[in-house]
Amino acid sequence: MDTAATGLTFRDATDADADALVVLIESAYRGDDSRAGWTTEADILEGQRTDPEGVLAVIKSPDSRLLVVEREGQVVACCQLEHRGAHAYFGMFAVSPQLQGGGLGKVIIAEAERTARETWGVREMHMTVISVRNDLIAWYERRGYRRTGRMTPFPYGDERFGIPQRDDLQFELLVKELA
Repeated sequence: MDTAATGLTFRDATDADADALVVLIESAYRGDDSRAGWTTEADILEGQRTDPEGVLAVIKSPDSRLLVVEREGQVVACCQLEHRGAHAYFGMFAVSPQLQGGGLGKVIIAEAERTARETWGVREMHMTVISVRNDLIAWYERRGYRRTGRMTPFPYGDERFGIPQRDDLQFELLVKELA
């Protein structure tokens, strides 16, 4: 899909995109580069956010789509959509730190919701967010997501998900009804 107003093109990721997507996701969440944007997790997690194997698993999963967002041929964002029965799961959302705060996220999440509705006929989108990320949760609330209070533990000890810098991390389920 090409959204002319924003100059964005959406497409499904291929195996060849895996390395570039890992770089994008890491740049949005980890290390000093992530501090250029507001979605950084650098203060609460060190280490990696994902790896090529994790990205390829999403690309190859029959129930998932990993959307690549390009502007002028450059990968600027991505997000995962996974069909989970009556709802879709939204994850692996990353926008290039240099482009954060300019409205791209709003456009991308709206396109992801439309895609999930049209592809799978789902009426609800779910996501999990680290519960201490109040600024990020507030952003999703402004997009119509609601906090459920349903928590799942952070995978402490599994460095594939990062190295926690505090001991109170957990994921909260956010839910949005899709029109």
